[in-house]
Amino acid sequence: MQADVLARYHRALGNDVWFLTGVDEHGLKVYRSAQEEGIGFQEYVDRNSAEFAKLKKVLNISYDDFIRTSDRVRHWPGAQKLWRACSRDIYLKEYEGLYCVGCEAFVNKKDLIDGECPEHHSKPEVVKEKNYFFKLTKYKKEIKKLVESGELKIVPENRGNEVLNLLEDAEDFSVSRPIEKLSWGIPVPDDPTQVQYVWFDALANYITAIGYGRDEENFKKWWPADVHAIGKGILRFHAIYWPAMLLAAGLLLPKLIYIHGYVSIDGEKISKSLGNVISPEEAVKKYGVDPVRYYLLREIPSTEDGDFSYKKLEDRYNGDLANNLGNLVSRVAKLIETKLNGELNFDDKFFDSESRQKIEETAEKYKKAIDEFRLHEALTAVWDLLGYANSFIDFHKPWAKDDDPSHLLKTLTTTLGIILNAAWFIKPFLPETADKIYKTFGSNIWSSQDQKLAGKKFAVTKIEPLFPRLK
Repeated sequence: MQADVLARYHRALGNDVWFLTGVDEHGLKVYRSAQEEGIGFQEYVDRNSAEFAKLKKVLNISYDDFIRTSDRVRHWPGAQKLWRACSRDIYLKEYEGLYCVGCEAFVNKKDLIDGECPEHHSKPEVVKEKNYFFKLTKYKKEIKKLVESGELKIVPENRGNEVLNLLEDAEDFSVSRPIEKLSWGIPVPDDPTQVQYVWFDALANYITAIGYGRDEENFKKWWPADVHAIGKGILRFHAIYWPAMLLAAGLLLPKLIYIHGYVSIDGEKISKSLGNVISPEEAVKKYGVDPVRYYLLREIPSTEDGDFSYKKLEDRYNGDLANNLGNLVSRVAKLIETKLNGELNFDDKFFDSESRQKIEETAEKYKKAIDEFRLHEALTAVWDLLGYANSFIDFHKPWAKDDDPSHLLKTLTTTLGIILNAAWFIKPFLPETADKIYKTFGSNIWSSQDQKLAGKKFAVTKIEPLFPRLK
């Protein structure tokens, strides 16, 4: 959802955007799960990938591409090209260590808590085998310099400090598994006894999806990425392993890595064993897609952990969406319908100057918040503006029978101006709601926030509550 907001926002500004997501489908977890079910590996990932892909519709996500690492046409050639490009820094050695299947990674004993992985609460397996390793230690100083200088920017800043701490103990890492232990994977070039280790293969998707290894022109158009949006649990792989692999291959690094936190439910970690898993589809079916998007994007600080609860969602729904936004839109639309025969010709002379200034201040706060990846603060700024609009209309009371025509026009012109600007602001976050607002006032969707209202005619046709109150 956060990546979707960023993509929609930059498209609205007229920027060229390619929003990529997808699934990494190899590794021991998939291998064992498919075996336990007694089905083929490809059948297993086809089924599971379809579940993730359908979230595009469920959550109204506007991604441009969905890459699957089992795709032998789009992904495999680039993954093998990347291996060859890194080959001078890849070597074979026998290794014994602790392997966490959940992390799909070898782990250090000192990082365990009571002998268990702190992320997955499971004991790692002791693994002894001959694997290919990547010379990460060769690139530690360079990565440290890139992070400290801000050339490789990490948001939020405290995650950059975390990367520097992780770098201190970083060692060369395994990039393959023996085929007799893990046959489900991309073959290592020139060695049929090994398959690529899942993280080496999975990280390559960012460049294979845009053409690396098969369409160099398209690859050069889109790489380096402006933003990698990732969860905090995979920071090590994206901020240490991936940059090192790119340096080894002579490729440019992403410009920025943005890290978000985790979502808990009623204060507890989401876990199948606890039985507290909530399906996004279930939540959307109950409340609608935009209320779910609004809650997660507003309630939870963008770079921190946050909690999901139906009670909090319903409070946000009734308070912010039904009362603050929905009621304002309905009131203004109804007043235009009853007081102005359903039409308002927007005349700048009736647009209150103080309110115009308030919109400009909101626009500055909104832009700054999104540019700094504080999406929740961008929404806070918009809802402050909506609160101002509600106070404005309450103070001026345009429903009064003896209201002066010029006073009426000033009140409705100003509040409509605020609503339409607010609709532009919320469109990346709540796209369906923004479209409904424009439709309520017979307006075309703006291509940019700088569109002028003066001289435009707004005709109210059908008034429907945006967010019927929950009982």
